[in-house]
Amino acid sequence: MMIVAQITDTHIKPRGVLAYGRVDTGPFLSASVAHINALDPMPDLVILTGDVTDGGAPEEFDHLRDLLAPLTPPLIALPGNHDRRETFRDAFRDRMDMPEHGHLSYAEERFPLRLVMIDDTVPGQRHGEITAELANWLEDTLAAASGKPTLVAMHHPPFVTGITHMDVQNCRGSERLSAVLKKHPQVLGLVCGHVHRNILTSFAGKPASVCPSQAHAVSLALAPDAPPSYHMDPPSLHLHRWRDDGTPFGSLLTHQSFIGEIDGPHSFSMK
Repeated sequence: MMIVAQITDTHIKPRGVLAYGRVDTGPFLSASVAHINALDPMPDLVILTGDVTDGGAPEEFDHLRDLLAPLTPPLIALPGNHDRRETFRDAFRDRMDMPEHGHLSYAEERFPLRLVMIDDTVPGQRHGEITAELANWLEDTLAAASGKPTLVAMHHPPFVTGITHMDVQNCRGSERLSAVLKKHPQVLGLVCGHVHRNILTSFAGKPASVCPSQAHAVSLALAPDAPPSYHMDPPSLHLHRWRDDGTPFGSLLTHQSFIGEIDGPHSFSMK
């Protein structure tokens, strides 16, 4: 068995600076770290799927590293549209084996479940894109370990969520991604961030999900003309549980785990 905790869209600002003038994102990440450290069993790995900072500035990454320092399980990450590749690479150089140039996609090979981390960001743009180059990289990467169960992670969802102001900045080139994933049965799922909500669907015939932000949530506004807004929903994260069930690649399922003081547990016994 292997458990992967997913956090995302932490939007860390410089110390003392509030996101949108009212959200102090740092304590939300600290609470997430404490929550993960207290889980039983503790996750084997933590993935952070983009928008780790709010502006990509070095001082934001310095703050992020301090907030992540108490985390017990190993952590790997990928950038989002709010990050900058150069400062992201410098901040995580000691944690991951990332390319020195271009997109920061890589594979994490240390665990029974392989993690393929796709950097779909487009520098200077809000949307993501699976370019022909990135699709070729993914094809080669998946083909190199076709017998190993794999979870693919990226920042932007490659599917429509129904929240219009987010869908216009989601991942483009999804047909290229779908064509690659359909050829690889070892890929058990696709996980994303960016939309700050718990969203479940399928993509390329595989389970796909968006992890909620551990700070502010994009408002659940499904009217096509709804303006961009956010709510302070109860913070949560995703736990992806892989197990060897005797099938060729095992099975994967996802739990939503709420963060903070929650009443319980209580026995179902009436005594």
